[in-house]
Amino acid sequence: MLVVVGLGNPGVQYRSSRHNVGFRVVDLISEQLGIRLGERRAKAVLGRGTFLGHEVVLAKPRTFMNNSGEGVEYLLTRFAARPSNLLVIYDEMALPLGKLRLRPEGSAAGHNGIRSIIQAVGTNAFPRLRVGIGGPQGEGAKTHVLGGFSEDEKEIINDAVERAADAAKCLLEENIDVAMGRYN
Repeated sequence: MLVVVGLGNPGVQYRSSRHNVGFRVVDLISEQLGIRLGERRAKAVLGRGTFLGHEVVLAKPRTFMNNSGEGVEYLLTRFAARPSNLLVIYDEMALPLGKLRLRPEGSAAGHNGIRSIIQAVGTNAFPRLRVGIGGPQGEGAKTHVLGGFSEDEKEIINDAVERAADAAKCLLEENIDVAMGRYN
């Protein structure tokens, strides 16, 4: 089983923000695999299905970004999954806009959502896929991540969301090493 979790903030006002790139990737995977995100729980919205014989859970935490660990801990408990069966997809300011970086484990590197997950599950040994949103230019980090993409950035991020969905499917179809070689 693979539990694919996209990070973001719940609520219509955040839908187009940079911080919600993880939600966008999970929504696209849901559409591509025909796995409806119709199950609403207190800590996450989720859907279950299969892809190439693998059981897949797609989820978006219903907590705010900084409390993402609550949703991930709930999902791992509910599906009796280990952190190694997790793929967390999220935005990353340290990467240039549109750049992807898939890793089998790592630190929070200043990302509060990942810090929350590491604290909740007790390890940093879980796969993660970072989608570059670029750093703030003349504005603070909070304003940057909660802001929307400019018209010039939209085409780049739309392409990155598609490639991130492809990377997640490649991880399922092949393995993380193949996916890293192909999408990093």
